[in-house]
Amino acid sequence: MKSYFCKPYHSWEKGLVEHVNELIRRHFKKGTDFDRITRKQIQEVEDWVNNRPMKVLEFKSPNQIYFELEGVAL
Repeated sequence: MKSYFCKPYHSWEKGLVEHVNELIRRHFKKGTDFDRITRKQIQEVEDWVNNRPMKVLEFKSPNQIYFELEGVAL
């Protein structure tokens, strides 16, 4: 699989990453001690992010697109 890396100080190259980080920060505020966060809590946020409709995906969720590409029914 090809991997792409953003250049240092090129924030415009990672807009989606920054947006997802902002979504995650709604649940885990800055300074959160992740030693106190359970795997279940992380999974809940992960599921929320991956099942959230996105305009760029024609209001489908990342999971919907993934499963459509894999040929799996939800």
